[in-house]
Amino acid sequence: MGRINLEGISKIFGSNSSKALDLIAQGKSKSDIAAACGAVVGLRDISFDIEEGEILVLMGLSGSGKSTLLRCMNRLVEPSCGRIAVDGVDVTRLGRKELLAFRQKTFGMVFQHFALLPNRTILGNVGFGLEIKQVSAKERIERSMQAIELVGLKGWETKYPNELSGGMQQRAGLARALAADADILLMDEAFSALDPLIRRDMQAELRDLQRKLKKTIVFVSHDLDEAIALGGRIVLMKDGEVVQIGQPEDIVARPATEYVERFVEHIDLAAVLRADQVADRSAPVLAPTQTVAEARTALGGAGGGASRGVWLVADGDGRLVGRIFAERLASARPAETISSLLDLGQSVVEAESRLDTILATVAAEEAVAVVGRNGRLIGAITSRDVVQALAARPGTHDQPHAGAQILSKPSGAPTWSGTSPNSPSTRSATTASTGSPSMAVG
Repeated sequence: MGRINLEGISKIFGSNSSKALDLIAQGKSKSDIAAACGAVVGLRDISFDIEEGEILVLMGLSGSGKSTLLRCMNRLVEPSCGRIAVDGVDVTRLGRKELLAFRQKTFGMVFQHFALLPNRTILGNVGFGLEIKQVSAKERIERSMQAIELVGLKGWETKYPNELSGGMQQRAGLARALAADADILLMDEAFSALDPLIRRDMQAELRDLQRKLKKTIVFVSHDLDEAIALGGRIVLMKDGEVVQIGQPEDIVARPATEYVERFVEHIDLAAVLRADQVADRSAPVLAPTQTVAEARTALGGAGGGASRGVWLVADGDGRLVGRIFAERLASARPAETISSLLDLGQSVVEAESRLDTILATVAAEEAVAVVGRNGRLIGAITSRDVVQALAARPGTHDQPHAGAQILSKPSGAPTWSGTSPNSPSTRSATTASTGSPSMAVG
């Protein structure tokens, strides 16, 4: 069970919600339901889990329901049916006072347009939530200043919002959420109002903060490049339904529907694949204690054959110690040890490196070693491995490429459960739900 569990969440806007829910159960499409009873389906039978400490991106075009789903998680928008559990607490069953207390304790929210109070300084804005919770002034200032420093605004705490740039104001909004020390951050198009360069900086900063603080972050975006930059799982939505869930590289390489394929067709696969996903883990790895004769036997012949010009060498703990060229292995005396023949000039990349950032290194080397954070060897990447990985992307939705199997399914990534029966329309109602005067279908 994840940190947040969504089970059968639907949201109906307008009257006749009970009839609309019955039609959903019968498998009727969004357009059929609108024609039958005038109701608009904002969300349709959504179920998935969000794991603790992950960044999960809800994305889709305007009207896909992504913002509505985010607001359902803390009941700023009331779901019409279904269950939302957070840390085992059924949020849908909480009374008004219980819900308010639970929100203050559990959720921090960052909005698209900053939502800073113009008559308060940055320090006053960041500490506003703590003031509402009646935290003492001393503790409020201490926690606010810690959050301000964390987002890089130290020295600006006495300024007012109109004295800060858009990016700095968004940092202040993020600091306000962090000061409340909520474990779950809900971020609704938080960076979409920023200029591209500032936006990229904020994306990188959010990744760094998540690595430090291990918050669970649910991030709404309509921008696939942003979702890929954030690096977490993606929930891709259309017409109030989930059409695919997975890691960015999984969605880009293996789109589940024609709609998803069109959505991701502009994305460079090399920008989403990581080194450890491309590395060849099947090639033999030699040990420095082996003799040349033992190494030749392990490789299946003198020098290991002509198909490969270099072999990697790792110690007993699996840590890379160097490489040996096939020609040197072929000319060495059988009794010599591999350690005496080592070349220490092996190029190394980290497992998390994006493929597009290491292409030049791979092109210049016979084989590039891929190591994990613990220094242990994962495998090697050659130019052939890169070509195979990029060829794995299907050319058309109906004709997946034969090389697609080289990408392994990420653990914990739910599979897509079926095509959307809804109409192609990407527009939805803008009628707010009860108790949520400003919330529209996202």
